[in-house]
Amino acid sequence: MSAPSHAPQRDTSTAPAAARAAAPAPPRMTGRQRLVLTLLLGAQFMIAVDFSILNVALPVVGEGLGFSLANLQWIATAFALAAAGFTLLFGRIADLVGRKRLFVGGMVVLGLASALGGLATTPEVLLTARVLQGLATAAVTPAGLALLTTAFKEGPLRERALGLNGALMSAGFTAGAVLGGLLTDLLSWRWAFFVNVPVAALVVALAPSVLTDSRPATRPRLDVPGATTVTGGLLLLVYGLTRAGESGWTTPVTLAALLAGAVLLVAFLFVERRAAAPLVPVRILRRRSVVWGNTTGLIAFVTETSLVFLLTLYLQKVLGYTPLATGLAFGVLGLGTVTGGTLAGRVVGRLGTRATIVTGGAVQAAATLALVALGTSGAWIWLLLAATFVGGVGNMLMIVGFMVTATSGLPDEEQGLATGLATMTQQVGITLGIPVMSAVVTARTAGLDATGPHAVLSGVTVAVLVNAGLVLAGTLLAGAFLRPRAAGK
Repeated sequence: MSAPSHAPQRDTSTAPAAARAAAPAPPRMTGRQRLVLTLLLGAQFMIAVDFSILNVALPVVGEGLGFSLANLQWIATAFALAAAGFTLLFGRIADLVGRKRLFVGGMVVLGLASALGGLATTPEVLLTARVLQGLATAAVTPAGLALLTTAFKEGPLRERALGLNGALMSAGFTAGAVLGGLLTDLLSWRWAFFVNVPVAALVVALAPSVLTDSRPATRPRLDVPGATTVTGGLLLLVYGLTRAGESGWTTPVTLAALLAGAVLLVAFLFVERRAAAPLVPVRILRRRSVVWGNTTGLIAFVTETSLVFLLTLYLQKVLGYTPLATGLAFGVLGLGTVTGGTLAGRVVGRLGTRATIVTGGAVQAAATLALVALGTSGAWIWLLLAATFVGGVGNMLMIVGFMVTATSGLPDEEQGLATGLATMTQQVGITLGIPVMSAVVTARTAGLDATGPHAVLSGVTVAVLVNAGLVLAGTLLAGAFLRPRAAGK
């Protein structure tokens, strides 16, 4: 692997607005760059849709294939385990064997797995398809992000591209919920799988001629001990978090999985210190931008995805909304994230990444805190819509600021690693948020009529306060630790 570049890096953290205003006009994308961006964003949007498209259809899927109520959650868990557990490994493999090759291969697997899921007639076949979809997601997401960051060098164009990527990924989560409800009601739950097949086929057909690969001149051997410990640790961590959301944080299985996952992740750090060609070089883990950028990114994903869970409880258990109406209500949140992603590149260019994260976090925290006022009357929907739109804008500023921070200052040959770490942060954050907030709601409603609207509202209110506090903590961490960095730090 070639040594990291020590050329002066563009400081995206604290450059004054006046100095930026005096800079030359930002460069424009070429026609080829627009084509690359469109292809990669289309693939990432499809991946994001996959995270949520089956959520509203789970009961129908269970009835159709004979899943027991206790095993129904494995339709989502099988996907999450593979997607989160293998992301870092595949991010590094993309650096070693080629991002384009892994991206195209992952899209092929995703298309075939989606066809298998749509044709499934037994629970075993469906779960196999979901595992394959998760593995494909673990390959495609970091490889696609690495292709994007190497196609757009550090600066305004990369910031804009990452902003659009973040906006479409967040919009994909919302679109997935709405699309899943529509397809299930109008056609069949099977179309939640089949809809992926033509999109994957189009991406696979276009990618070889559109995308330009990049990889190191020399390819070191894969760090097998590091890959084994980190993948095992992430799998156990995600499994433990999932079990916590189902049966509580103090059950023996939950505690054993979380403890074993933590032990393996600690072992991974020791393995990397001694490895000749480490999966994650220790010097990268010492970079302030990588550590604290990913920390604030983790908080951004934990809080927004879990807030959707909390507000789903509110809309359905307190206001009596149907699943489809709930999905449509979250369309306003999707508009907010798209708006935030569209603006984020310019905000980063004007304020720098640190100020963008802090500004976005402050906006998200204030919007989340406003939701404490929600009541049992249907008129409160207007506060929910306004707060989720504003909070979506703030959350996307945080996410794009985190993505730019976590991938800046590293050479092209390590972009797969950087985007793998960032994607792992995203996947773990999505998985962690719901169990944490579910535990808060459960603790608050213990001893009350947990199915009554007032009890549910009480639990949601306390969890919303915790959520806003976490956002504020992420904002303070970004302000304190994402200070200007010297080259290579």
